[in-house]
Amino acid sequence: MNINLEEKFAAQYHKKAAALYFTPGRVNLIGEHIDYNGGLVMPCAITLGTWLALAPNNDNKFRFKSLNFEMETTVESNVLNEKDGSQWTNYPVGVINEMIKDGKEITGLDFLFYGNIPIGSGLSSSASIEIATAYALNNYFNLGYDRLELVKIAKRVENDFIGLNSGIMDQFAVAFGEKIKRLF
Repeated sequence: MNINLEEKFAAQYHKKAAALYFTPGRVNLIGEHIDYNGGLVMPCAITLGTWLALAPNNDNKFRFKSLNFEMETTVESNVLNEKDGSQWTNYPVGVINEMIKDGKEITGLDFLFYGNIPIGSGLSSSASIEIATAYALNNYFNLGYDRLELVKIAKRVENDFIGLNSGIMDQFAVAFGEKIKRLF
């Protein structure tokens, strides 16, 4: 990554990032659009992906900013169950919402995202955002989810919160992909 996310975070929020995370995108070698119909697929992780910096705040709000978009969004902790049109922030908001529905306590955070996956390219930019958020929250708050549970949370976000009919392939490939390996 040729962008210093820690510097950008400090400039945006006037404090140091507490943690940094990365999740890849994915490419599907065979079986595009058949995972949610029970077909066989062969995805693999790619080097393009999503970077996330975060830090706590004291006002129990969730602030979202991406270096890829002009828009900034602040969400009150009591309205996380509401989708905001077709905004990219619905993906991290959906993850927070699912974890809170699971009974997890998540307090206010400031988020800064950066991604180099071309949007709409079919390389799972949304799954990369979801898994980055899920992994970061799980790690930062020590929530106790395993990686497969994070994948299932991200799939619920796509299906139930966003409203897309999709399978588990994108989130699974992003969470479990390894360098120079493919998944069956």
